[in-house]
Amino acid sequence: MKKKLLSLGLVAALAVSATACGSSSSGDSAPAETTAASGNADSSDGAAAAEGGTIKIGGIGPITGEAAIYGQAVMNGAQLAVDEINAAGGINGMTIEYRFEDDESDSEKAVNAYNTLKDWDMQVLMGTVTSTPCIAVAAKSFEDNIFQLTPSGSSVPCIEHPNAFRVCFSDPNQGAASAEYIGTHELATKVAVIYDSSSVYSSGIYEKFAAGAAEQGIEIVSAEAFTADSNKDFSVQLQKAKDNGAELVFLPIYYTEASLILAQANNMGYEPMFFGCDGLDGLLTVPNFDLALAEDVMLLTPFAADAEDELTQSFVSEYEEQFGGIPNQFAADAYDAIYAIKAAAEDAGITSDMTPSDICDKLVVSMTNITIDGLTGEGMTWTADGEPNKAPKAVKIVDGVYTAM
Repeated sequence: MKKKLLSLGLVAALAVSATACGSSSSGDSAPAETTAASGNADSSDGAAAAEGGTIKIGGIGPITGEAAIYGQAVMNGAQLAVDEINAAGGINGMTIEYRFEDDESDSEKAVNAYNTLKDWDMQVLMGTVTSTPCIAVAAKSFEDNIFQLTPSGSSVPCIEHPNAFRVCFSDPNQGAASAEYIGTHELATKVAVIYDSSSVYSSGIYEKFAAGAAEQGIEIVSAEAFTADSNKDFSVQLQKAKDNGAELVFLPIYYTEASLILAQANNMGYEPMFFGCDGLDGLLTVPNFDLALAEDVMLLTPFAADAEDELTQSFVSEYEEQFGGIPNQFAADAYDAIYAIKAAAEDAGITSDMTPSDICDKLVVSMTNITIDGLTGEGMTWTADGEPNKAPKAVKIVDGVYTAM
């Protein structure tokens, strides 16, 4: 039984206003120095470092726990960029010191990680990875006036403060774009939604999707929630969708739950289309998941590892050599984030003797001056409110791998 999981966003719906940073380049990279026992990575590559002092960039995300695939990818993708930049002479002659702390996708642990990085004299924060911890940390970085660039915190409040920017698209844009895509392509008129009401990521996408569906004349025949404490059995939600005649089930959730939903729908003989967002990146890595259920799945993602451009091919090759496996969009987001920080720091004339607060003030201005051609988009810019402007990309799963569309 073939399942189709459609996950797309329209360029128009996701084209948020612009201004930002970074440019990518590739080069030889040195392995990170990892402190596995303490759950953090701390490295700097001084091989070709210039003599302008150092700049300390901290990172926060889950490198253990259920969301570890995201945090590990961010940690590793950023490490590649750090190594490349240091090998090429650093940022304004400064060597990057990079340290990544584990938060297990937990808000309290994320704040603890932030405080650890502050004690380390962090000057710039690249993080956090998931939305709820990101919101908690953003409040702290705002109080301290430390510049924060999250690669993947997509909930709106992640960048509600003026010191915070993001690389990924926001949740509302994904929800609105999904509704528009379903409507304009006439995929379905009756749609069911299964979402995680305990997740700001999932709830944020759902709310905008519901509003957009009404504008498109799409009837939401059932909208069933689950929480982090009840995310294993989806038979009730699927039965309601089936009983109400849903032709398509919208899943603004993460890949672990999505894999269970696909399997359970298959077992009950329910064959709607499934339509998801970027949280489904990682579906193919779920242990014991039948990859046949993901055949022809389309997924909104700014990065396709099989893209033929030189930058992507170099990044994938370096990532596989250092860390093993194929990098996902989170790794690409983090890689672009580090290069964005580099571009903004160069535009601002940052020096190693500046305080984190002075650096923040300058980077906030420079983020609106720069453009980056990165792994996740060409001509990326950022607005003063921290949102990126770039065209989204979609991939299709064919024979168990992402294929650029």
